[in-house]
Amino acid sequence: MVYQSSKLSIVQKFNENAEKYDSQRRKLIPCFDDFYSIPVSIIETHSSTPTVLDIGAGTGLFSSFILNKFPEAKVTLIDISEKMINVAKERFSHFSNINYIVDDYTSYEYDNKFDIIVSSLSIHHLTDTEKKNLYIQIYDLLNDGGIFVNADQVLGHTASLEKLYKDDWKNKVESSGLTEEEIYAAYERTKLDKMATLTQQLNWLEESGFKDVDCIYKYFNFVVMYGRKI
Repeated sequence: MVYQSSKLSIVQKFNENAEKYDSQRRKLIPCFDDFYSIPVSIIETHSSTPTVLDIGAGTGLFSSFILNKFPEAKVTLIDISEKMINVAKERFSHFSNINYIVDDYTSYEYDNKFDIIVSSLSIHHLTDTEKKNLYIQIYDLLNDGGIFVNADQVLGHTASLEKLYKDDWKNKVESSGLTEEEIYAAYERTKLDKMATLTQQLNWLEESGFKDVDCIYKYFNFVVMYGRKI
């Protein structure tokens, strides 16, 4: 019951914010440009039409950067929020190579495998057990040679560091130009977070079978994690 309540809260909060989500990203992510450009820069594939799965895709923001690099990619977006997916459909209305799924990606059964799996600012909403199980599932869903990139937020590995991360983020958000209502809504969404430390998650990726596991970018608690299926 608690599990279902948590999922419903996530759907509600992100449905409420769907229309404004993209316009607020640069103000809520102080490292926005690096956070999205660096992971895309290291995504490489031998195919000009790679199959891509975007987990917790939201409005398709991360996928839009991937499609700029691989315009012929066959992209599947999955998100639990229908209103977020509707925004993505508008974003990609001129593309014919996009598949949309409104469902819980922790339990959805996929019909095929992928060359590239990505996620941004979504997996930190899962419990630790869900994260570990998801990383195993992602590994299984990748084709040999496939890569996984997770651009997400992590917990500081000490209470002091976590406070430093939060204080820095709040200071930047509150001077970003967002309205008081928008800032309040952002703070409310953080109550849905179930973040784990970077070290924990890199270990879970390795335990799932991934090789070349690394944090390729870090800005306070914003990180980009990387792993390959060899």
